[in-house]
Amino acid sequence: MRYNKESERIVIPIETPNYTLVRSRRKTIALEVTRDGEAIVRAPNRFPKREIDRFVEKHALWLEKHLAAAQERLARRPEPTPEQEAALRARAHAELPQKLAAYAAQMGLHPTGMRITSARTRFGSCSASNRICFSWRLMQYPDAAVDYVVVHELAHIREKNHGRAFYALVEQYLPDWRERRALLKE
Repeated sequence: MRYNKESERIVIPIETPNYTLVRSRRKTIALEVTRDGEAIVRAPNRFPKREIDRFVEKHALWLEKHLAAAQERLARRPEPTPEQEAALRARAHAELPQKLAAYAAQMGLHPTGMRITSARTRFGSCSASNRICFSWRLMQYPDAAVDYVVVHELAHIREKNHGRAFYALVEQYLPDWRERRALLKE
């Protein structure tokens, strides 16, 4: 048993290699599969172990399905090695500022700055002050997908949501934006 100071919870690895139990002061029990393909059961501190086992058994099909999907995702796009990461970062720093400047000029928009991040769950973001961030991980995708993310984030300078006006603006500069976006989901 180990104590995690940051979240003030006790983490107890379960004997079976199928899942990890995380007990905390929560009121409900939940099952999740992480991006790394690990199953985690979150349960209240005093919730009986036999009830947790029943809960996992009841959701075994769901768990198998989502674990398989996570493994498939990892196999399709494994985590880059440190050397690959360095190359992707260098490429991001070399290419993204140029793409951003070109599309910003074309769209008549003015970002206040640009940053390259290590974000895992989003390829780009636009802050309320119109500062745009891109993840270096975006560079693992085709140029058409990279261009879509650049235009998408620039469009947020004018439209801070994903409404009709936002997608109309994106479509004005990338009529095939749906196909480009689909490349990010492969």
